[in-house]
Amino acid sequence: MSRVCELTGTGPMVGHNVSHSNIKTKRRFMPNLVNVTLHSEALDQKFSMRVAAKALRTVDKLGGLDAYLAKAKDDVLSSKALKIKKNIAKKAEDAE
Repeated sequence: MSRVCELTGTGPMVGHNVSHSNIKTKRRFMPNLVNVTLHSEALDQKFSMRVAAKALRTVDKLGGLDAYLAKAKDDVLSSKALKIKKNIAKKAEDAE
């Protein structure tokens, strides 16, 4: 299982542990990934995803999964999230 957020594409970053004597050793900063179930109001369906906690806050701020996916760029989304985004767009198109 990869350590990448399905909504933001956030993955591990590399940096240093810095000691008191300023000795630097390599370390990895892992994203805070959480298994969640998000509800799409347009599709009236629930989707389980592995999402960063920071992305969850953004989903809440924007008003849900549908609004977040509408605003998100396609190149950072996972294939699962892209499929959901296209289904939501198709459903909105049919409603018009």
